[in-house]
Amino acid sequence: QVQLVESGGGLVQAGGSLRLSCAASGSIFSINTMGWYHQAPGNQRELVATITSDGSTNYPDSVKGRFAISRDNAKNTVYLQMNSLKPEDTAVYYCNADVRKQSYSANLWRYWGQGTQVTVSS
Repeated sequence: QVQLVESGGGLVQAGGSLRLSCAASGSIFSINTMGWYHQAPGNQRELVATITSDGSTNYPDSVKGRFAISRDNAKNTVYLQMNSLKPEDTAVYYCNADVRKQSYSANLWRYWGQGTQVTVSS
């Protein structure tokens, strides 16, 4: 199996910063795309950022210029640096990873972390 464990959430004032981490472990041959999503109460889970294995990134306009995703392939870890936080960024943040589990199979399996709460006060 594969486990993703997030850390780094918490309470911060508007304008502040937080850095989230997500470490993957278990039956991993390699990881393709990794990403962060968030979900506020009553809302659907939404994309925050993705990063491919070669470092290409993607952000929605709502976080572009404020958030930065990065990864350490040697540690199977993805990070999300969040700056200039706004109250509307308040949500549970989830990481995911598209995992290739064996060298002899190109199949990808998507795994999710358990989520970490980010609360931004005004």
